[in-house]
Amino acid sequence: MVVEQLWRYPVKSMLGESCASLRVNARGVEGDRLYAVRDANGKLGSGKDSRRLCRIAGLFDLRATSVDGVTSVVFPNREKISAHDAEIHAALSRMLAQPVTLSLEGATPHFDAAPIHILTTASLAWLKHALPDVKADERRFRPNLLLATEGSGPLEQQWIGRTLEVGEQLKLRITDPTERCRMVTLGQSELPEDAGVLRVIAQKLGALFGVYAEVLTPGEVRVGDPVRIV
Repeated sequence: MVVEQLWRYPVKSMLGESCASLRVNARGVEGDRLYAVRDANGKLGSGKDSRRLCRIAGLFDLRATSVDGVTSVVFPNREKISAHDAEIHAALSRMLAQPVTLSLEGATPHFDAAPIHILTTASLAWLKHALPDVKADERRFRPNLLLATEGSGPLEQQWIGRTLEVGEQLKLRITDPTERCRMVTLGQSELPEDAGVLRVIAQKLGALFGVYAEVLTPGEVRVGDPVRIV
């Protein structure tokens, strides 16, 4: 296996950025989900509702970037505002049609379940076969690492409890399957909204698609790095 793509999402539930390399520390990918949009009740903006999350429409119309450790939000009109700019809160409130703030992560991580999310091309090939009329695109599933593998099927589900050696330094332990929600159905960029994506994953895979991992040994990962299961 090799690393085919790397992704970072500097603001939780906004569109992210494809990267040639990422630094991974004990927390996870540096800069990943470092910020989140909070509503007036302090809940984190998301595509779903839960005890700590609230559904905020329009987050997928925004893209977050991180350059030299500075996070910025890119609006649909291509205006880019830094997370350090005092105007960011008002600009997001106007865009999302409700009072919100852009909050830096505190003691509780912004991650839903684990610091690293992994998906394979074998799973995407399975989805393409199951839904031939739908573009099987990794962006719907928001992985940090997309691994190029042979075959078709959710083979990463067999790695629970195993360790992945990625490149020369990074070691990740696969902890849990990723349970999917309605966020995978939402439209983004040129990908249309499609409820069939979640429906087929729920019916055929019990809504599990991709896996979570924790960091055993920090390190840098690059596109093209080899991946070994130990």
